[in-house]
Amino acid sequence: MARAIAHAELLLGNARQAAYWEEEFAEVLTALDFLPNNPTLMNAGTGLGQLSAGFVLRVDDTMEGIFEAVKHMALVQRTGGGTGFSFSRLRPNVVASTGGEASGSVSFMRIFDGDTEHIKQGGKRRGANMGVLRVDHPDIMTFMNAKRDGTSLQNFNLSVGVTDAFLAAVQHDQRYELIDPRTSAPAGRLRGRLIFDAIVEAAWHTGDPGLLFLDRINRANPTPHLGPIEATNPCGEIPLLPHESCNLGSINLVHMLDEQRDQPTVDWGKRCATTRTAVRFLDDVIEVNKYPRAEIERLSRGNRKMGLGVMGFDDMLIQLGMSYDSGYPDQRAHLNRNIRF
Repeated sequence: MARAIAHAELLLGNARQAAYWEEEFAEVLTALDFLPNNPTLMNAGTGLGQLSAGFVLRVDDTMEGIFEAVKHMALVQRTGGGTGFSFSRLRPNVVASTGGEASGSVSFMRIFDGDTEHIKQGGKRRGANMGVLRVDHPDIMTFMNAKRDGTSLQNFNLSVGVTDAFLAAVQHDQRYELIDPRTSAPAGRLRGRLIFDAIVEAAWHTGDPGLLFLDRINRANPTPHLGPIEATNPCGEIPLLPHESCNLGSINLVHMLDEQRDQPTVDWGKRCATTRTAVRFLDDVIEVNKYPRAEIERLSRGNRKMGLGVMGFDDMLIQLGMSYDSGYPDQRAHLNRNIRF
């Protein structure tokens, strides 16, 4: 795996650089100081070569657009990637131009869910999806309760895309506008607190939906000229544009301790060095990755989304002799001295 990822250094530099970074990558990986996401662990150096963990795919409000997204989902998931979708563009469950009824966003989500059921990611694990619907979509009540029966959408995490206007309506106990996504016209009004309470109740019973703060995310969108961010990868680590992918990895905090003294402390030098190596690794993944679609490759190489997180935080606290809930002044002071992330 280290050799496969360090090949990016050969492509962009020379053999000496590639050999150096291969050794650096191998050291942090074999020591378990850092680990990348599963597709990189499973596919690096293989013929498959798809290394990204999460993707967001666009779902347009046409039959062609919907089933094109289903096809692209299958192509991504068979290589080990998970997929996120915003279904907010789909027209609500109303009379369609054919004279019948439009199925609505949740009905089409069941098609995505059924296809995922029959696809193993990279031949090794079942697929995973994130489904997002804006809180001002007319189907919002159906969406937030879609998993209440305990059997539906088992291959989806769900998140309601909330807006500043909705949160203000919750705070002030007011109504907010529903918007028809096809016409952008008002489609009714709902009481903010009623919807918020319903979201909380559904989440209490099933774990879904979560909340995705769309306006807050887009205020921090680094590439607003490419469009708004509407969804995340399946576990919500990285907000992504449609047809973008991300690479993920974690630093093992238990291995970032200096245990040579009577009282273990954080080894800040090792933590910083590991962070630099991990970022270099994830950036090289972008270069050597085999992308499932040309558009995903173009956006991923251009925007270079990655997520570097941590694991082992609770075990680190145990070794430092600290409570997870450090509520006492002496514990807070110890925390501030030793864990300044």
